[in-house]
Amino acid sequence: MKHFLKETDFTLPEVAEVMSLARELKATRGRQASAVLAGQTWAMIFSKSSTRTRVSFEVGIHELGGNPLFLNRNDIQLGRGESIEDTARVLSRFVHGLIVRTFDHSDVERLAAAGTVPVINALTDFLHPCQIYTDAFTVAERWTAPGGDLLASLRGRKIAFLGDTSCNMAYSWALGANLFGMKIALSGPESFRPSKEFEAFLAREGFPGGFTFTTDPREAVRDADVVYTDVWVSMGKEEETKERLRTLAPYQVTASLFAAAKRDAYFLHCLPAHPGEEVTEEVLANPRSVIFDQAENRLHVQKAILTMLARSARR
Repeated sequence: MKHFLKETDFTLPEVAEVMSLARELKATRGRQASAVLAGQTWAMIFSKSSTRTRVSFEVGIHELGGNPLFLNRNDIQLGRGESIEDTARVLSRFVHGLIVRTFDHSDVERLAAAGTVPVINALTDFLHPCQIYTDAFTVAERWTAPGGDLLASLRGRKIAFLGDTSCNMAYSWALGANLFGMKIALSGPESFRPSKEFEAFLAREGFPGGFTFTTDPREAVRDADVVYTDVWVSMGKEEETKERLRTLAPYQVTASLFAAAKRDAYFLHCLPAHPGEEVTEEVLANPRSVIFDQAENRLHVQKAILTMLARSARR
């Protein structure tokens, strides 16, 4: 049985299979039903609000023949003090898998360790692997001929991540880029540099020195195939809004900054976007902004991940 808590929980051959499956599921959606989750119920424990993650997982489970069961943290005993371990043990008797969106990354690790069903990390404050697999798929399908090797198209490509480079998206992309064979340049204020703890984590995963960091955004985007940013004020950081907006202002993705990347570079954003803060409306509307294809692909990639985990659980 496998879990999907971080990008490296799948081997490279498995990553290639996820991407191939996602392409197939996307192409056949509405024309060919898959029943890999037939008779199964997957519980979705969400401690954070969500649009894309919740809807894409609920629809995806349904389209794979299963039943999604949404559980707000406060709807279950976890919200009244039941231990994570006991919650995992009990839910494992009822459901076939857990999809968890929460704050502390250790929560998903503890659920996976104590339970007996697959666990998917649907976002923690540390990593967001479903989003990174989706982002990689979104650009790979543009760089790959029909039927070609999606994963191979990523090798050697460069992504520039701008703004808060100490956030879960920056960390997750740093891990994912190294796994996929990409180069990643992070650019933000010195006070937002990735932590030493994250650098140690990346080294333990086999990628010491797996990114470059610069306070110069133009240096970061030079020769970039992908320019990426995320909101500057994430959930739980609202009290820091004023200071964050002031400090991160030089890292706004403007048309001029985007033009400093490769001429055919793509702009990605995991959404929701705040036009006028981390990115301008002009960049969001650029023909090479693929943010809504990116959002749609959450459905197809997560269906592929669900399929892989369901097959693993049967072995």
